[in-house]
Amino acid sequence: MATAAVQSSSTRKSWLLPLLYLLGGGALLGLSTNLAKLAGETGLSPVIFLGGATLGASLILFVVAALKRVWPPCTRRSIEYYFVSAAVGVVIPNLIFFSAVTEVGAGFVALVIALPPLLTYIGALTLRMERFQWLRALGVLAALGGAGVLAVHKLSAPQADIAWVLLTLLGPAALAIGNVYRTARWPAGASADALAPGMLLAATVLLVAIGFLPRTPLDIPQQDQGFVYGLIALQSVVFAGMFFLLFLLQKTGGPVLISLLGAVGAVVGVPVAIFLQGEAAPQGLAVGAGLIALGVAMLTLGQQQESKTKMATRPRA
Repeated sequence: MATAAVQSSSTRKSWLLPLLYLLGGGALLGLSTNLAKLAGETGLSPVIFLGGATLGASLILFVVAALKRVWPPCTRRSIEYYFVSAAVGVVIPNLIFFSAVTEVGAGFVALVIALPPLLTYIGALTLRMERFQWLRALGVLAALGGAGVLAVHKLSAPQADIAWVLLTLLGPAALAIGNVYRTARWPAGASADALAPGMLLAATVLLVAIGFLPRTPLDIPQQDQGFVYGLIALQSVVFAGMFFLLFLLQKTGGPVLISLLGAVGAVVGVPVAIFLQGEAAPQGLAVGAGLIALGVAMLTLGQQQESKTKMATRPRA
């Protein structure tokens, strides 16, 4: 009886913690998209905004790591991990999204970030990092369908800038690659506390290098500088929390569950864009958001069932 109770408690933790990481990280992602729009409206360069935010976030997480006495590993494998993860998971998609947010709106960018699940699921199945499960597959399709409904409405709008819409749609492919890569190449024995600050510092280095490229806009508005630097500081705190939860979710939930961060971010980011930034509600919002929520619920339930199956088949002592 005691053994059954322990197994039941362990099973609950195995799906409840990833769900909490997913909801927390997704909420911060939705907030981040709206902060990017505010920064863009001031005329601040996306490279400066993103570079300042990743630097600030890495410093916050390095302090946390130091207090916990958990230091980022510094081996050839871990350095490769930091820079590849930073490139495909932070720099490329965020430069696309942060540049596009003033053209297509924070609401649409938040919705596009919900698109990676299907690409991530296909990659994880191909690399045998996930076992096929109908419930989880249908959950991915539901979330993807919800984001797709909203994207189609955006593309069909008469005032839509097709070039910016299509460019924005490239971001999810980079995110999906990052989701699979971080799980496949996770350095042995490393913790989320250690890897998150290393990746963010690598992202800062890459953004500094991009800043030296010809014709890279590095504008810093001369007016309202206190507001501008406040936005960078707030984005730093949001990034620190978001990427810390991302690595915890990566470790406990796998690449497919982590790909739903964007879906949760859309559910949070779109209302913020509508009610606090005065954006018009995207057409198809009720259907799209409903399908995204259904997808998250189905993947979470599938994760719970998978955990129960593993516990049931585990040899008893």
